[in-house]
Amino acid sequence: MENNTEKPKSDFKLESYFKEKFDITSKRQGRNSRSKNEVEDFQFKWTIQLKLMGLVSLIFIVTTAAIITFASIFFRRDARLRIEEHNIKLTELIGLTIQEQLNLTVLKAKQMAITIEQDFKTEEQKKLFTKLFFDTDSDIVFLGIYSSEGVTDFKYLNAVYNLEYLKEKNLAEIDFQNLIRFNSDKFKEVLNDRLVIQNLSTGQKFPVIGIAIPYTRDLLKHNVIIAILKLDKILKAFETRGITETFMVNEEGRILAHPDLHKILSVEDMSKLPIVIEMFKSGSGNGQIRFKGEDRRDYIGNFKKVKVGNTGIIATVREDLVFSEVYNIQRRNILIVIIALCVAIGGVFFIAKRISNPILKLLDATIEIGKGNFVVNIKPETHDEVGLLTENFIQMSKGLKEREKIKDALGRFVNPAIAELVTTNELKLGGDNKLCTIFFSDIRGFTAMSEKLSPEQVVEFLNEYMTIMVDCIDLTFGIVDKFIGDAIMATWGAIGSLGNPAENGVNAALMMRNVLIDFNFKRKKEGKPAVKMGCGLNYGPVVAGQIGSLNRLEYTVIGDAVNLASRIESLNKPFGTDILISSDLYAEVEGIFIVEKMKEITVKGKSEPQVIYAVIGRYDDPDPSSPKTLAEVRTLVGIDYDTKKFQKFNPNEEEKKYEIK
Repeated sequence: MENNTEKPKSDFKLESYFKEKFDITSKRQGRNSRSKNEVEDFQFKWTIQLKLMGLVSLIFIVTTAAIITFASIFFRRDARLRIEEHNIKLTELIGLTIQEQLNLTVLKAKQMAITIEQDFKTEEQKKLFTKLFFDTDSDIVFLGIYSSEGVTDFKYLNAVYNLEYLKEKNLAEIDFQNLIRFNSDKFKEVLNDRLVIQNLSTGQKFPVIGIAIPYTRDLLKHNVIIAILKLDKILKAFETRGITETFMVNEEGRILAHPDLHKILSVEDMSKLPIVIEMFKSGSGNGQIRFKGEDRRDYIGNFKKVKVGNTGIIATVREDLVFSEVYNIQRRNILIVIIALCVAIGGVFFIAKRISNPILKLLDATIEIGKGNFVVNIKPETHDEVGLLTENFIQMSKGLKEREKIKDALGRFVNPAIAELVTTNELKLGGDNKLCTIFFSDIRGFTAMSEKLSPEQVVEFLNEYMTIMVDCIDLTFGIVDKFIGDAIMATWGAIGSLGNPAENGVNAALMMRNVLIDFNFKRKKEGKPAVKMGCGLNYGPVVAGQIGSLNRLEYTVIGDAVNLASRIESLNKPFGTDILISSDLYAEVEGIFIVEKMKEITVKGKSEPQVIYAVIGRYDDPDPSSPKTLAEVRTLVGIDYDTKKFQKFNPNEEEKKYEIK
């Protein structure tokens, strides 16, 4: 026995052929026709209405999307430029206003300091002059002169107070002196002849800033002016203007003025804000950047440096607020597009329906023809190209009906594949050299069986038997060559065949074995005798083509390979087998099928002994009960094999076709 341990890969799936005892009829129908659901799905997905509506919708959407996109890009660019220009002008204006106010405050503070140092004739004169000063500049609520020796704390020398402000805020003069003392370290830079501005609002209920102004200086002594200002006038310049937020910081990045009073009173540190960092490191007096804030939103920022006190004006605006109108326009445009698209689709649907209805009827008629129903119930509905197409389609269906009748009649006498080639004029007189598998099968004891049956019963039995056998050949892509009484001759590869012709032929024989087992089971229930068969297969070169006269042709194969297949089939009886194959065929399928090597034989017409093999089954048969030895096959199909009788068998009886060694 040839029993390779390694099983080669094969495209054959045994389950697909042996499932449900070879439900051949349903398989053949599934192979030759498309289910109604598949056709309906095809129709739904690819109707002309959907194509037209899809095309118009796509063009409409792409066009409008391009217009909206480009319009939005230009609008965004324009909005950005406008807000940047606005913020530049705003920071310039506020910067100039603040710079002018601070310069004026510094000038008035120095003038008042000079006046304070003078001797007034009377105390009443001093109060009158002080009141006049604070009435003239109501923003200054305290002005004091301090001295500092070296780096020690500032020493109070003299001061004037806005008494009305003290009364209004319920403050005392000592409160301002304490405020200066507590924040004296913030004004140290004034000793380097620099004007220093600090927010002194910490712990206060009202916003105030302090300005330290260099006054007089000698080698040992520094006199400075420290003025405290309320922010009423300054804050007016920082009132919220639309979506832009402006504020003022000192050289440390601390808030001096802001629309949010809480940020002023808490003296919020803005030094880590990207726009503030950019302002301090920039060499120019103004500039702008795009940055991401602490809230992870994008901002557009502008700055303007104020020369007085190294302060700066910052203007920021959120990008989403800048582009909010752009987004509103986009939403409105999209809504308009949706409305217009719905109207367009409605119009296209109406027009497409008028165009496609006749075509859909043609499609239904085509599907019916594909199913084999050549009687179509359609009429031309229009007088255009579609109407002409319908008329010609009706004529075509009539021609196909006649052709199908001829092909059906022809297919009852020859193989349907050959009938198809004949009706299409693709099969010419003559032959071609082919490599194919040749199959012969025969019913054992048919002569004795037929003697017990009437002619009608013989024909009925043969028709039933041939039907299941031919189905096995069809399913494995074979061609029935001819019927010779109870014998069948078939080929694989003579006419276009799928897969491996050698493997397909053996598969067909195995299928025949299994369907015959079921066939016999049915006959046993009916009290009829079992049927046994023998199959012989060979693989080799043949001449395939139409052979005969011009008046009577038959498509067949001839050659030495055909003769050998016939001889091999006749060996099943003495060998006690049901399927035998030649060594040439085995070479094509080695490792796919489980086989058992038989004794060499000498066949008439062959000078060399021939090796043949009995087919047991497939290696990849998923059925664990499938036979694994020849003895199991004999038991399965009911072959009574007597070894002693086989040894006495005389192969020279009648025609000498073989010699067993």
